[in-house]
Amino acid sequence: MKHDKGSILVVEDDNNQRSIIKTILLKEGFFVEEAGTGKKALELIKNNIFDVVLTDLRLPDIDGTEVLKEVKAISGATHVIVITAYGSIPSAIEATKLGAYYYLEKPFEKDQLILMINNAVNQSRLIKDNIMLKDQLTERFNLDNIIGVHGRMEALFKIVRRVAPTNSTILIYGESGTGKELFAKSIHYNSPRKHKPFFAINCAAIPETLLESELFGYEKGAFTGALTRHAGLFEQANGSTLFLDEIGDLTLSTQAKLLRAIQEREIRRLGGKESIKLDVRIIAATNKKLDEEITKGRFREDLYYRLNVIAFTIPPLRERATDIPLLVEHFLSRMNKDAYQKKRISNEALQLLINYSWPGNVRQLESVIERAYILSDGETIDVEHIPEEVKDEGTKNLAKHLDIPDGGLNFDEIEKELIKKAIIKAEGKISLAAKLLNMSYDKLWFKIKKMKERGELLDFTNR
Repeated sequence: MKHDKGSILVVEDDNNQRSIIKTILLKEGFFVEEAGTGKKALELIKNNIFDVVLTDLRLPDIDGTEVLKEVKAISGATHVIVITAYGSIPSAIEATKLGAYYYLEKPFEKDQLILMINNAVNQSRLIKDNIMLKDQLTERFNLDNIIGVHGRMEALFKIVRRVAPTNSTILIYGESGTGKELFAKSIHYNSPRKHKPFFAINCAAIPETLLESELFGYEKGAFTGALTRHAGLFEQANGSTLFLDEIGDLTLSTQAKLLRAIQEREIRRLGGKESIKLDVRIIAATNKKLDEEITKGRFREDLYYRLNVIAFTIPPLRERATDIPLLVEHFLSRMNKDAYQKKRISNEALQLLINYSWPGNVRQLESVIERAYILSDGETIDVEHIPEEVKDEGTKNLAKHLDIPDGGLNFDEIEKELIKKAIIKAEGKISLAAKLLNMSYDKLWFKIKKMKERGELLDFTNR
């Protein structure tokens, strides 16, 4: 049941009163259902979701508070406005304590009714939108949506599934671009804290003086420019999760304050005297080896042990090349959906991507695919759409796995060698050679034809 203006259920045993209310709301553009008894109202509530239920407190069969309780049990986003006669105000106030949005005292004005219904509908829809957004975030950051079938990734998923429902502090190691924040969000949205926002800060991107005020907040007048009180991220994340990225870049001074916040579960705003107790789950991440940083005197050992309760490392993309085809397919699927297209990647281009080292990891791969997607005119992303640095290194690494002369070959020469080897293995049968190369028959036949014309291939093929 949907309507642009809102859907209303009117529960009133007085036929005339119910008809008047319905007429007013229909003229205002609302969708209106009606019930003359509590029993009929409960049937409608069980089978429909309303924005607002307007119910009399006194009904012939059941009390209006029963209708209220049933609505709240089914949909917390649906607002209930109770109608009460003079002398029943205490009952109406009690109903608001049970979850009623507000109450209307008989006799009420038309404008009063419309104003209250409009406000209740708007509030109801805000709640529904928030619930929908949280559900979408939970779905988006479901662990099943993180791409990876490599053995190390599977082992990582098992750890994350075990720790996500807990309150344990987590330390994530990994190179830039491996997806540390993605894992942190997945942990949050698979935890009991998922109904609250996820908070994150990059400790390396903010100067020390600003970082402390961002983390711990400040009081009015704490420093020049502090014109009002500001709640820091710790305070904002109370009851939720705070992700501290690149924590290895914190200064020793900030590390000491962070240690106190984690140990004591409290913070003090800059310039403040009051300690604020907090319940914040910390997930930290770094691309540095913190044990080495401790040895060099750049990281506090006591903070390290506070953070290192649960620690895991996200492997770089070059160490899980078997995941590259899946990631490419994932990125293309998303881009195709956004652009209403059906682009694919050729096997030759994909092979180059698999044999590249990816210093920027998954983030770099996504950028390369996006660039290639834009540059390709047709439905296929091919070798010419791949950046030169990726193509060159991918070609060299591919040559290491083939029986290629020591001097090395460019991609075209490697392709020719592969075609010759496939034809020999297929005893001249192009259809079988095409299968060995994972290439279409027509494409292979065209390449063979060109090679023959240039004298690069003897005519020992057959169809």
